[in-house]
Amino acid sequence: MNFTTPLYSLFFLCIFLLRWILPRFPFFPKWIPFPFLLVGSYLFYFSWSPKFGSLILATSVLDYSVGRAMEGASARAKKGFLLLSLCGNLSVLGFFKYYGFFLQSANALFSAFGLHSALPALNVVLPVGISFYTFQSLSYTIDVYRGVISPERSFWRYALFLSFFPQLVAGPIVPAKEFLPQLDRWLSWEEFPFRAGLVLLVVGVWKKAVLADHIAVLPDILFQNPVFVSSTFAWIGVFAYALQIYFDFSGYTDIAIGSALLLGFRLTENFRMPYLASSFSDFWKRWHISLSSWLKNYLYIPLGGNRNGEVRTYFNLFVTMLLGGLWHGASWNFVIWGGIHGALLALEKFSSRFSFFQSASDSSVFRFFYRCVVVFSVVLAWVFFRSPDWGRTQAVFSKLFFLSSLGISPGDQSLKIFFGCALLFLLGTWIGKREESRGSFYRWLERLPAWIFTCGIVTALVSAVLLSAESQPFLYFVF
Repeated sequence: MNFTTPLYSLFFLCIFLLRWILPRFPFFPKWIPFPFLLVGSYLFYFSWSPKFGSLILATSVLDYSVGRAMEGASARAKKGFLLLSLCGNLSVLGFFKYYGFFLQSANALFSAFGLHSALPALNVVLPVGISFYTFQSLSYTIDVYRGVISPERSFWRYALFLSFFPQLVAGPIVPAKEFLPQLDRWLSWEEFPFRAGLVLLVVGVWKKAVLADHIAVLPDILFQNPVFVSSTFAWIGVFAYALQIYFDFSGYTDIAIGSALLLGFRLTENFRMPYLASSFSDFWKRWHISLSSWLKNYLYIPLGGNRNGEVRTYFNLFVTMLLGGLWHGASWNFVIWGGIHGALLALEKFSSRFSFFQSASDSSVFRFFYRCVVVFSVVLAWVFFRSPDWGRTQAVFSKLFFLSSLGISPGDQSLKIFFGCALLFLLGTWIGKREESRGSFYRWLERLPAWIFTCGIVTALVSAVLLSAESQPFLYFVF
């Protein structure tokens, strides 16, 4: 049930109508949409992966039970219950997501010493969304252990928190402390931001169906056969992928947050114009915000954060980003990608100690130059993220830095796609930056007459349908 298909539109329309029409009848309680949201969320997940529906249910049962067991337990018992949650969740995630990766790595290691691995080869299928809902569920048990939130007493409420369909398969990762309190007070029709939700939906569809799916052809050609393209095409393909992954993932997030808003729920912000980042740390405050916040709160800080000296701080940053890279996928390319970001964050923090760096930061020229370095480094790091194997990674970098005119050069159609998407990206970023500085996101929407707003939404949706490319899966669904 892809977010940009008619099937999802029909499904969402049914849930939307049940959510808002039933509470308006005086003989129905306000919470009557709850069972429809819960059943609808499970139907949504089963449409993706029927045989793995029991996994998300088992996760819900485990962590709900752990949360209840922690209530009134001793400090030692709480640690034991938390360990049960960590081992249970991470072992399931590890088996389904990393068994093949560790098996291949072990076989390669044994072969290097002339030995044979006895580990059995299994064809393990990755359940959709398991990385996202596992981290979301762990945030609940950790927060209960820390005393940040009280244990949830209703299993059904917890089940909806974990399976809420707009963000189930690709985030954002919503902490329980932000979602569960929203079930205590159901918004009325007059209270919810209808226009903001619709705009987010339309913007998300445009990002995904029009921009991401059109520009995807350029990095696909590059990473399929990098030795057969010219250096010019390689550079365009690398920057095209930086745009594609932003359009694709932020487009999904916009659809997810917009869908949730239309159902009366606010989800965690996940993107804030990341390619405007002024530093590497600022980039991770803007890109996949829910994951970077999770890694900070539940991994970096427990490792010691910056409390145990400079060397330990650099180590903690590196390890956190290394594991963050591994979270994205079972491949050494992801580990290297995470390690690069960890090293850049540590280097940036180390450099900030010197007076030269501090004084240079006051210069607008230096800030602009450093911003360019940050974005350029992020774009190059995406090569590891996108490349399917180490051989093609090397081939791409060879084309980038050992200039060659041999191979496929970008044609007129490729250039039109690239510069058209880049221009729309710059326009959207300029609008977003202006609205951010004014602190007036979506406020102007409320001042538009209803007929103008309706015409604008309809026109934008029809344009997205007419201009959409051949539909492709969302990139982050595989994580």
